[in-house]
Amino acid sequence: MKIDDLNWQILTHLQKNARESFANIGRKIGLTPPAVAERVKKMEDLGIIENYGANISYVEAGYQLKAIIMLRAFMGKLKPFLDKVKTYQEVVNCYRITGNENIIMEVILKDQSHLEKFIDELIVYGECRTHIVLSSVVGNAPIKKSKMSK
Repeated sequence: MKIDDLNWQILTHLQKNARESFANIGRKIGLTPPAVAERVKKMEDLGIIENYGANISYVEAGYQLKAIIMLRAFMGKLKPFLDKVKTYQEVVNCYRITGNENIIMEVILKDQSHLEKFIDELIVYGECRTHIVLSSVVGNAPIKKSKMSK
């Protein structure tokens, strides 16, 4: 499915506020609420819209640290790690990547002691490099229509 201008406008509104009503979106873009609902349903069915969620402050949820951890898996340890990583509650995002490292994870932790214990669990799978996040420069940026699209 080609995403037309109206669908991009709907997607823009939903990315800003997934709870915005179809009536409100429709008023802003010139469609009826049922027309917006039909387009949203079609985009959901096609997998363009994958899910809806809430952004939660990790600090307000009781965590002090956010870190990016890169893992270079030891020989024979990547597959076991890929199974294990899904069980870590600290991991909020994990990607298998190309390059020197195999994995990059975004994790949230209670404090430095928690970080140390978490790294101790990881080092059986490979060499870790840890980066503490100081602040977010761009976060959860909306996906926009490519300027290359016609």
